[in-house]
This record gives sequence, C-alpha cells and structure tokens, in this order.
Amino acid sequence: MLLNIVFIVVGVALVIWGADRLTDGAASLARGMNVPEIIIGLTIVAAGTSAPELFVSMVSAFKGTADLAVGNVIGSNIFNTMLIVGCSAVVAPMAVAKSTVKKDIPFAVIASILLFMLCFDDMDSPHLWGNEISRSDGFILLTGFLVFMVYTFNAAKKEGLMPTEEEREDLKEMPKDYSKLWRNLSMIVLGLACLIVGSNLFVDAATYVAYRFGVRPSVVGLTIVAGGTSLPELATSVVAAYKGRSAIAIGNVIGSNVFNILMILGVTAAVHPLRIMGITIIDLMMMLVSVGLLWLFAFTKYSVSRREGFVLIGGFLAYMGWLIWLL
Repeated sequence: MLLNIVFIVVGVALVIWGADRLTDGAASLARGMNVPEIIIGLTIVAAGTSAPELFVSMVSAFKGTADLAVGNVIGSNIFNTMLIVGCSAVVAPMAVAKSTVKKDIPFAVIASILLFMLCFDDMDSPHLWGNEISRSDGFILLTGFLVFMVYTFNAAKKEGLMPTEEEREDLKEMPKDYSKLWRNLSMIVLGLACLIVGSNLFVDAATYVAYRFGVRPSVVGLTIVAGGTSLPELATSVVAAYKGRSAIAIGNVIGSNVFNILMILGVTAAVHPLRIMGITIIDLMMMLVSVGLLWLFAFTKYSVSRREGFVLIGGFLAYMGWLIWLL
C-alpha cells in the first residue's frame, strides 16, 4: 500500500513536469511552422494527452472489463469539460475564439450525442445493462474521427489560419534552424513520455488502492481511472492558461473529448466489442450536460470567466459526490 502511494505522488509529479515541456514545445513548434496554436491544440497536443486513455481502454477491453474502458472515456470527458476548464478559468479567464464556439465545440457536442445514441439503444433500461458498443459502432466512431480531422484542417484553411502558398515558399527559402526544431520536437516527445508514464503509474497505483476497498469497476473507471488518465489534459491546460495560451488550453480539452469518443472508443470497439454492465444514463447525461454548459459559457462572451470556472468545478464535485454516495 505504501509503495502504491509513492507511485501516485511520482506519477503526479511526472505529469505536471511533462505538461510544462509539452506546452512549451508545442507552442514553439506552432510558431516556427506558422501553424495556429488552436490547430496544434486540437490535434498534436490532444492526441498525445489522450494516449493514456487509449492505453487503459484497450487493456481494459482485452481483460474483459468493458465498464472500465467506457467509464474511462465518459468520466474523462466530464473531467475535461468541468474540472479542467474550470480550473484553467480560475487560474486565468479563458478567451475562446468565435470559430471554436461556432464550429469546434459543436463537433464535441455531436460526438457526445453520437456516443449516447450508440450506447443507449434500449430505452427500457436506465442502467444500459447488457447494451453493447459493437464493432460496427466502432467503425462508425472512427469514420466520425476522420471527418473531424478533415474538417479541422479545411476549416483552418478557409479561415486563412493556415500558411498561404507564398508564405510556405518564404519559409522554404529561410535558413533552417535545425537545432531549434529538434529541441522543440525533443521537448514534445519528452513531455509526452512523462505524461504517459506518470499517468500509468498513477492509474495503476490508484486503481489498486480502490480495488482494495471493494469499489465497482464502473465507478473506478468514472473516477479514479478517468481522473488519472485526464491528468495530462489537466496539467497541460492549466499550465497553458497560466502562460496566457488559452487557445492551446481550450483546444486541448475539445480535441481530447473528440479523440476520446471517436478515436479511442472507435479503435477499442473495432478491436473488441464493449458490453456495458455498470454505466448509467445519468453518467451519459452528465457528459452531455458538461459539454453543453461549456458551449453556453463560451458562447455568451466568447470567454470562460473565473465565476463560470467555479460553477464548472462545483458541478463536477457534485457529480463525484453522487457517485460516492452510490457506493
């Protein structure tokens, strides 16, 4: 037990340090390549910080604990939109671009609704008992992920956020600073490695402690595992917000939510169908409400204020309290 507590502390330290390296490397790489930070946040950073969720979900599916895999994704998305955005906004109010409010966040809402529909195909079962995310459902989610990636880059191109042909030619003619490029790439790789190793240490140790107290797999997935695998997003977004890079912070959350649902559950279900045994409609509704609330806050003044951040944190704590009360 003592050794697992040490692993939890070491895991948290690695995640925080890795998030700082990843944020600096991604932001510097974005500037050097003349790519908008929102694109980096929605793709590279989001994919990297979602790696722990992918690893945990795949392993859980193969070990026959599908509730851990599904609960991990649902819980992580709730964690992302309520606690991570809430904490980031409390650290520093987050400005949100109009394109993010009108296009990116709605895509996260659509992905959440799609998952709800695929999970809740039996309206007579409020506990979703026995429902399955099949291989065909997995391919549907993966198709949605490909659409999201194409949409992201096309939207950036139409809005003039991507470099023009002339700018790309100018960049080619500029002298290359390969030492700076490799330094940035090394920081990103090192940051991602620390995030993944630290998250795995935290999840393994925390899950062991939870099982010792007889907690159900679905609750472990929604709380301990979801929180642990979302530590990269939390650390990355809070550090980015503190450094005034709200584009990376909000892009990381939105991109991670879409990655979690469309790519992670898509790949996992395509490889091994996921039979749901402990996730409830309340959990799915909380996921929908959380992303809807974020959309509402961002839409009002194209920002998420400190007060709204506290509201999101309060909603997350209330949901965690409800899960604990059910134990």
